[in-house]
This record gives sequence, C-alpha cells and structure tokens, in this order.
Amino acid sequence: MRKALCAVATLMLWACGGSGGGETVQSRQEGLTLSAETGDTRGTFARDGGEVAFSAREVEPGVYRLEVRLRGMTLAGLLDPASGVSTMDGFADEGAADTQLTDADRELLSAFYDALSAQLPTGDAAAPEAMYLRRAVGLWAQHPSTVELQRTVMGEQGRGYTMLCSYARCNGKNTGSCGGVYNWYSYAKHDCNKGGFSYAGNQQIAQLGDHTSCGGDEFYLSGSSWLCGEPDHWSRPKVMGNCFGRCGGGCGGDTQYTLDATNHDGCVRNGHVLASAWCDDQFVSATDDELFASNCY
Repeated sequence: MRKALCAVATLMLWACGGSGGGETVQSRQEGLTLSAETGDTRGTFARDGGEVAFSAREVEPGVYRLEVRLRGMTLAGLLDPASGVSTMDGFADEGAADTQLTDADRELLSAFYDALSAQLPTGDAAAPEAMYLRRAVGLWAQHPSTVELQRTVMGEQGRGYTMLCSYARCNGKNTGSCGGVYNWYSYAKHDCNKGGFSYAGNQQIAQLGDHTSCGGDEFYLSGSSWLCGEPDHWSRPKVMGNCFGRCGGGCGGDTQYTLDATNHDGCVRNGHVLASAWCDDQFVSATDDELFASNCY
C-alpha cells in the first residue's frame, strides 16, 4: 500500500467486523446478480444450492478492498496495484478461525469466476475494482488446500512476474486458429515427485494463447497427429489449447500471459490435478502475476 505497513492490520480489523457486510446470505436466484456504482461493485451468485455474496470497493485512490462470502467462510483481500502489494486472507465466519478451501469451495468459486468473466467487460474495460475482484476470485478458485489463505503478495514486473505476451500470438493473431504457424514457447517447467525442473518429463513445449480447445481440454502432438487430452510426464511434448499460460482458470476475463502462470499450467496439466500439492510452488509463484500483471491485449 501507499500505507503498506498498515495493510495487514487494516485487513484484520476489517475482517473482524469492520466491513459492514455481516448480513446472512439468503436464498438467491440462480446465476449472477451485479450492482455497480463508481468504485463499488457488489452482488450475489448462486448455483446448485451454493451461494456467494461479494463486494469490491475502492477505499482510497487506487486501493481496493474485496470480500467474498460462501459456505460459512469469508475470503478477503486488500490490493494496492500501484505498489504491487496485497494482503489476502480467509477465515471461518464462526469465531473468525483460520480455515482452508475444499474441493466444493473451489468448484463454487470456479463457477462464480466463469460467471464474472462472462458478464463483466473483458480486460481493462472492466471497472478496476471489478477487474481485481475477478482476478482474486480466479486465484481463490485454484488455491490448493496445502497453501495458507492468509498471505502477503508482492510483485514487480521483471522480478515478480515476466510477461510472455508475444508467445501468446500465432499466425500473427492473438486469438483464432494458428493455421499451422506456431510460436512455441520452450519450456513450461515444474518440479514434482517425478523430478526437478531439468527433467524432460516435467517440461512441455507450449503454444500459449487462446487459439483452440477440445471439450475444455488441450491438444498434444503424438507422432504426426494432434490428440485431445493431457500427456502425463512425456518427454517435452508439444501442447496447445485452453489458453495455455494464461492467468486464471481457462480463458477467463483477463489476458495475462506470464512465465509463472505458464509453469503452473505446465504442472497441473502434466499428470497433476488443479490443487495438487506438487504444484504449490508454481501456484505461489504465479499469485502476484494473476493479481497484478497487465493484460496482453
């Protein structure tokens, strides 16, 4: 923050009752309901009996306070993008005890993220507080249960995150078919129970960007044929599709392509699941990318 040293204390005071958002979430109509005023976006989301209440406010120039309430917990964030500093937290509504996300929480958050991406304007066209809400929800939707929810996140372009916008283009376009003209990024890397970053089975040669998908999955090259699916620790396979390298789940509502997000994709799409503990280090490294990296287009 411009008052960065006070950020954690400010967030904790707000989390214990300073937000004025203590009302119980009532039964909602299915889908997303949004209301927006200058510097203030809030609403509800409901799906299959799961309910979310949320708010995002500009609390001082360029500083945004987020709150997402679901399934007996509150997720909170205080973001200062200009300084590249944020505090993130999650706690149980009962007694404000520390808590952790479950698969059911992530499933509901993922659906909420998809709804925000569908209804809000894309990229920088969204109101700033709404854009940062969308980014934070996308981050929480991927948050592994083995990573603490209460964290301070700091990022700085060139150090905290490295942009890969040029690799998200193929055939001269940011979106659409590559037409056989690819712009491979070598490599998407991770470390896990199979080995370290230098192990060829933990590396993929990826075409980044929003160019193709198959049933929500990606394509990989097997011999001379493109197949739909995810190869499990093959030696440097060529892969593409489903917005590989993009911050957030799937193709989301922002267009950030970064090195750390590429490596996280390379982990969860290479024999691991989204919230796999083997991908924790890649997730943590990509956190500041998702919150603060600029949109590529």
